[in-house]
Amino acid sequence: MQQILVYSDSLTWGIIPNTRKRLPFTGRWPGVMEHRLNRRAPVVRVIENSLNGRRTVWEDPFKPGRNGLHGLAQCIEINSPLALAILMLGTNDFQSMHPHNAWHASQGMAALIGALRQAPVEPGMPIPPVMIVAPPPVEAPQGPIAPKFAGAETKCLGLAEAYQELARELDCHFLDAGSITPASRVDGIHLDADQHQLLGEAMADRVASILLLSSD
Repeated sequence: MQQILVYSDSLTWGIIPNTRKRLPFTGRWPGVMEHRLNRRAPVVRVIENSLNGRRTVWEDPFKPGRNGLHGLAQCIEINSPLALAILMLGTNDFQSMHPHNAWHASQGMAALIGALRQAPVEPGMPIPPVMIVAPPPVEAPQGPIAPKFAGAETKCLGLAEAYQELARELDCHFLDAGSITPASRVDGIHLDADQHQLLGEAMADRVASILLLSSD
């Protein structure tokens, strides 16, 4: 059985927009992906490490522990051997307390990849290949979360293109989640239940080709 690590934020944690509730694993895109990959036989185990508010490399001034660099190398070490590591971060880099743009987020993603590739895994265990996933662009933020993401729809412009270029430079796989689904119709930030389904199915097809698995 091959293990896949998903390192992400609330878009993957499965927060239900405008609530503090969470979709079940089978309804979150990593669970959808795992199920699709394992329809014929259990060949993949998906390990979720998704924290609400996680940035690429920056601190949240109001909540500790949201810097994605903190603990990433140890996460790789803990869960090795890994067949693939999927990094889907960036949305929270554009919160209203930050001045960051797409270039800044791409530099943060580059730092994460560097830390991942320097992880102190046990002898003989591989450093896994990396897939960078660009989250769907932020749309007009709505509801209780709107002040936290004021202006994010402008600051996030060009993120997919910046991540795609980074993937080429660092020899990573890449997927633009925004080409699969837009952001939530409810809050403009997260993913609705049907969007998790769409993304999970698309991710399964892509991961199957990377790992040379059949998802029929």
